[in-house]
Amino acid sequence: LARMNGYLAAQFSGAAAQGVSSGDAIRIVEETAREVLPEGYTIEWVGQAYHEKRIGASSATAFGFGILMMFLILAALYERWSLPIAVVLAVPYAFLGAMTAIWLRGTPNDIYFQIGLLVLIGLTAKNAILIVEFAKDLMEKGEDALHAATHAVRLRLRPILMTSLAFGLGVLPLVYAHGAGSGAQNAIGVGVFGGMVTGTILCVAFVPVFYVVVARLGHLEDKKKAQ
Repeated sequence: LARMNGYLAAQFSGAAAQGVSSGDAIRIVEETAREVLPEGYTIEWVGQAYHEKRIGASSATAFGFGILMMFLILAALYERWSLPIAVVLAVPYAFLGAMTAIWLRGTPNDIYFQIGLLVLIGLTAKNAILIVEFAKDLMEKGEDALHAATHAVRLRLRPILMTSLAFGLGVLPLVYAHGAGSGAQNAIGVGVFGGMVTGTILCVAFVPVFYVVVARLGHLEDKKKAQ
């Protein structure tokens, strides 16, 4: 007799259908079990499903800590609390692109895709940092915030495009992978590629705007402190 945690048990194995995430599959099984199983019967998870249930919302916690660490490191680098905000505000654009990409491709939002989102935090911040860092240096040389931001974009546009293209082309094999293990590769590749495309385009367009707003607000705050 098979037992689990001391109780008589019957083990069933299955996999999520095409286009259904593992989290949705777990939820559907649990809802079905509550409706169908008689009193005194329950279900428990083993293997990958058990670990996914155990970690629960830890992916959201990882995203939060990732953004927090990036903010604190940039605050120490710039020696200001305001400038890192211009970098952090670029991250949601990458998430938007990643979510749109998996929706268009029909890729599930699973643990592999969430790992790709963590990668996007660093990649998107890298592009924003290039712009903010040069704009900050130009302001210290006497330029106003608007001219410093536009000048920084012109100076760093080529490096941003080169590194983004190199990374995007590098993950294309994951996007079109097939065969054994291709599901995990597709989930990471599609999400990261979509996020990299939108993150690069919108970063170049909006990070200078964020920088100008944040820099001017910081300048006004410095004036008030001086007075």
